[in-house]
Amino acid sequence: MLALMLKALLFDLDGTLADTNSVHRLSWVEVLEPHGYDVTWDFYRENITGRVSADVVEDLFPDFTPEQVREMDEAKEAGFREQAGALEPFPGLLDLIERSRKKGLKISLVTNAPKKNVLAVLQVLGLDGAFEPVILADDFGPAKPDPAPYNAALDALSISADEAVAFEDSPAGISSSVAANIPTVGIASTSAPEDLEGLGVEMVVRDFADPRLEAFIEGR
Repeated sequence: MLALMLKALLFDLDGTLADTNSVHRLSWVEVLEPHGYDVTWDFYRENITGRVSADVVEDLFPDFTPEQVREMDEAKEAGFREQAGALEPFPGLLDLIERSRKKGLKISLVTNAPKKNVLAVLQVLGLDGAFEPVILADDFGPAKPDPAPYNAALDALSISADEAVAFEDSPAGISSSVAANIPTVGIASTSAPEDLEGLGVEMVVRDFADPRLEAFIEGR
């Protein structure tokens, strides 16, 4: 059987394109500390990273009405956008996207982030229009860790899982891409490398400047 050729790179957004998690944590501090939560990095990693904000609020405040959940969710996301202006892409990201585009690879975004956040972050990073398609969990049913967002990306690109590589930083995101049978590279921006290595990833890197990454992609 002939080997399938790599056709697409699928990127998560938060914690994968840039260190958005530092900004997200600060915005969670603003909305949760008045309610007695100490949003340490351990708390953030265990309860928040990679998840949809409204789901986090519902878990932390089971007695909240839907309206209260919506209000806290919107306040948290608005706080994130206000502080996102200083974000910078992770080392090697822009070069990887440019090289891959020149080789004819499709570049897609698969994210749990709300649309307003996606647009704001891509503008700050200089990546407006860089991703096609952009798969938002809001538009495709279940969010990560369900594989639905990644399956939607594969369908939109008309490719098989073996013809793609996914980049994810969180256990929830990795669970999603691995469940969709997509070879996945873990980005150790929020979690320690050893916390990602046992989740089914092909390799773990700190950022996109890791020389092993180019060799891995070339070998697909």
